[in-house]
Amino acid sequence: MTDLLIVVDMQRDFVSGALGSEQARAIVPAVAARIQQAKAENTQVVFTLDTHFENYLDTEEGRYLPIPHCIEGTEGRTLYGQTASARRPLDRCILKSTFPALELGTWLKGKDYDEVELWGVVSYQCVLANAVMVKAALPEAEVVVDAKCVAGPDPALHQKALDVMEALHITVRNR
Repeated sequence: MTDLLIVVDMQRDFVSGALGSEQARAIVPAVAARIQQAKAENTQVVFTLDTHFENYLDTEEGRYLPIPHCIEGTEGRTLYGQTASARRPLDRCILKSTFPALELGTWLKGKDYDEVELWGVVSYQCVLANAVMVKAALPEAEVVVDAKCVAGPDPALHQKALDVMEALHITVRNR
């Protein structure tokens, strides 16, 4: 049984906005259903929210990826559709301004979760980076990624990310 579900960056800009993709839109129903299932099983759910500011293009990420997205105060930063409706007010949200959420690792360190699942976008950036963060904070926990519930707009990079996660002893299901 999963102890913790981490929903990574299921925000408007990654699903239907500035960096949206067909692949991200395709996983929305499964992610929302998994959140509902987690609630029914009393599994804790945490959301990461990519959060940038007006100076995004002046940041290192903005220089490499010059597409403003998830800007604080915009609709693009909000959770998308069914994912937003599945979130409970008491669910923890961790804001992050880069691929991994250092706060997530700090919060997890010392907790005794046996299994942690990650679902969301982008598989080869934020999902991969946060899966590694979870593995570092909880080296004895089974870290799980469901290949059918993570997405990235580049299919080749998506497959490579799944390979890398498996090489890092992250369980990749439904491949």
